[in-house]
Amino acid sequence: MTDQSKMPGVSALVVARNEEEHLPDCLASVAFADEVLVVLDRSTDRSAEIAKAAGATVIEGAWEIEGERRNLGIDSCRHNWVLEIDADERVTPELAKEVRERIVDSQEGYYLVPIRNHIGSREVKFGWGAYNGTNSAIRLFTKGAKIWGFQRAHPKLTLGTRRGILNNGFIHYVDRDLSDMFDRLNRYSTWMAEDAIANGQSPRLIQAIRRLFSRFFRVYVSRKGYREGHYGLALGYFAAVLPLLIYLKVREMRSVQAETPPTE
Repeated sequence: MTDQSKMPGVSALVVARNEEEHLPDCLASVAFADEVLVVLDRSTDRSAEIAKAAGATVIEGAWEIEGERRNLGIDSCRHNWVLEIDADERVTPELAKEVRERIVDSQEGYYLVPIRNHIGSREVKFGWGAYNGTNSAIRLFTKGAKIWGFQRAHPKLTLGTRRGILNNGFIHYVDRDLSDMFDRLNRYSTWMAEDAIANGQSPRLIQAIRRLFSRFFRVYVSRKGYREGHYGLALGYFAAVLPLLIYLKVREMRSVQAETPPTE
């Protein structure tokens, strides 16, 4: 028989902001973990109350950059193995079982975890890309094997040794509907424009126009978004117009900055 006292532990890490709608089901799905840690960023709803009632350890604070709060959460986990999950995601029983099996050898590194993306109640399998969503992500790892960067949108990662990809994945409720999807497009383009200004970058109009076509083709044709009907079209549109929106918002932000008199 396996000595359970010598089995490696796993911490489930949830980083959230005002997610009282999603948190109960999310936390119920990670109840198998040896520790549940919830990092709440400027939350003003019942998220803290819900997390504490579920037995989670809660850290509250305010962070402008996603990487800062996520790295703090990872460092604060008690166990060396960390399962990182967002509030709008769920761990299936099959995934929970596989996580337990994979961490037995306790080798340092990370695993890719499949992501089963849903828009509303429908699972959308095709058309995802790094700019509008992904079919897998690095979510199971040992401390030090995943370090978040400091970009506002799609932070870059510093990674250790890859151990493989899991067979079972998260259920991810990406957007409620098309309106929610386009709200997300607006947020992402704003964050990426802010990153461009912070890094002294100047997006070019000609490149943004070229990407209108290349990105739509990649999502809708190469990644088979056409199989998802109107959702595939929306994902193609999302990917295509994102660079153009970033260009326009950088222009607008710099224009506003130039017109704003310096404070004494």
